[in-house]
Amino acid sequence: MVSAAHHRVWLALTWMAIGAFATDVRAEDPAVFRGRVLGAASGEAIAGAMVSFSHGDPSYSITVFSDEHGGYSTPPLTPQAEYRIRVRRIGWKDRVELGRRPGERLEIRLQRETDPAELAAQLPANRWYALLLASVEEPAHREELKRQCTYCHQQGSRHTRIIRTEEEWGKVLALMGRMGGMLSDDLRAKVPDLFNTAYDLEHAVPALTARMHEPDFAPPPDAVVRRAIVEEWELGGRASMQHDITVDPEGRIYSVDMTQDKLYRLDPAATGAVRETWSIPNDGLPLGGAFASAGPPLAPNANSHVGPHSLQIAPDGSVWITLALGNRLARFDPETERFTLHPLDAGYYPHTLRFDARGRIWFTLAASNHLGMFDPKTGAEREIRLPAGSFGQEVVLRMMPFFLWLGSKVDLRGAAANSDGFTMPIPYGVDIAPDGVVWFSQLNEHRIGRVDPDSFEVEMVDVPFPAPRRLRFDSKGKLWIPSFSASLIARFDPDTRTFESWKLPIPSAEGETPYALHVERGSDTVWVCGTNSDSLIRFEPESERFTVYPLPTRVTYTREIDFDKAGGVWTSNSNAPTWQIEGGVPRIIRLDPEGLTPSTALARR
Repeated sequence: MVSAAHHRVWLALTWMAIGAFATDVRAEDPAVFRGRVLGAASGEAIAGAMVSFSHGDPSYSITVFSDEHGGYSTPPLTPQAEYRIRVRRIGWKDRVELGRRPGERLEIRLQRETDPAELAAQLPANRWYALLLASVEEPAHREELKRQCTYCHQQGSRHTRIIRTEEEWGKVLALMGRMGGMLSDDLRAKVPDLFNTAYDLEHAVPALTARMHEPDFAPPPDAVVRRAIVEEWELGGRASMQHDITVDPEGRIYSVDMTQDKLYRLDPAATGAVRETWSIPNDGLPLGGAFASAGPPLAPNANSHVGPHSLQIAPDGSVWITLALGNRLARFDPETERFTLHPLDAGYYPHTLRFDARGRIWFTLAASNHLGMFDPKTGAEREIRLPAGSFGQEVVLRMMPFFLWLGSKVDLRGAAANSDGFTMPIPYGVDIAPDGVVWFSQLNEHRIGRVDPDSFEVEMVDVPFPAPRRLRFDSKGKLWIPSFSASLIARFDPDTRTFESWKLPIPSAEGETPYALHVERGSDTVWVCGTNSDSLIRFEPESERFTVYPLPTRVTYTREIDFDKAGGVWTSNSNAPTWQIEGGVPRIIRLDPEGLTPSTALARR
């Protein structure tokens, strides 16, 4: 059997050979765009420009980067299609070309962006959010604001930089509370003035563009980044919430739409990149599912009865999904295209799931502070109540069934939105160590924990940083953890119980919120979601080297990462509300760091 590493090398050598052969003939290649990106005034080469080519409905887009000479070249594309071309580079005005067909050689000239306000608007959300955070005096408030205000969407993006009246802020904060983002009373009282002041253009624009005339204000990405290819496929619509993705052994990508109760499958290697959609059965549940009686945390345009959240491929090739609002697990059989739903015996809001070596499913139950185990082979099920952080939390958790019943009689949404920062533990990420032990994170309690897979005994471990979120093991048994509100990643050794950490090396890193990470098979390279900076971040542990890959779509809120056999890195754009994403539609994203194997070159193996 050919290993994944050998497969990657074979594809790389093949693609390099094709590229070498094509060097002299690509100008005549009817399926390729090539050319240069130059400055309009002086004709200087512009390195690191993102040149994106999109077509179709729903849209497919591929982005390449210009090199040090301003040159760019695409892989072979659909020959007869008409493409929309967009060229983007911070510090230069965006350029759009319509109705272009492959085979053209395009010299694209960009105008310098000299308007400070327009230049500031080009910067990713984390740059703006860092301005706001710098104005928060108390470190505890700063951490609370990062953790609670960026649960579902970017903070600092264009649609969140709105100056609001006191009445409008009251509505926003009430909605935030109903969605689970709880702020303490004193911080909530400060929020309107903090946001209105920080995002006032008279203050923000000079602060963000003070160095705009210096050469290193917006340098091009590293040369290694400029080899990359980024592909994006639209899935769903403006009312969708594209949550997690997973890659099956055939290289197909499954994704769930949490607000529309849909399962999607994208086959990028098939001609036309086939997209398929299935409605997930609602099992007779009302809108809002198990939380309907208490006023479900749903957007007005949601059509969610079961709320699919996380998904994984089982050893038998089936797809298992957590139905967060429906309080169920779902199995999808790709052969029969049928769903089977499994109601849970206990707990609320099944969240993230992983399979152990025995084929058992381990999953967090975020609302009720449980860790669940389900064995598809035997039907055995176990929900383990995890330690709460306080007596008050324990009381509320034990009374949750009563509160849900009471919510059907009395509107409790106002109380939930004004709870003086009372938070629940929120079991979040979960992963299985090479030795079979199950580890999980508790987001609000700043703890991780371990569960013995046989005795179900629980042990908690405090972490020296806040907000651990989606964590993953490497092949050596070390646990990698992102800190959502400290803008760092950490490595934990379960044997020595020691932590090492690395700050993310991006401009205005304080405004970054790494939601998840994943460890690449074979190399143990760590990939991190640049959730608030429109990026994916690679970390190579042996050299301790970071590489930041900018993504072409503004407002790219990433939640999960997976890999294909050719070394492609997959994620989804899961900002909620979706209409805040540039273009207004969720996207599935593939990054090929080496630019060697676009999806069109992936063969079934």
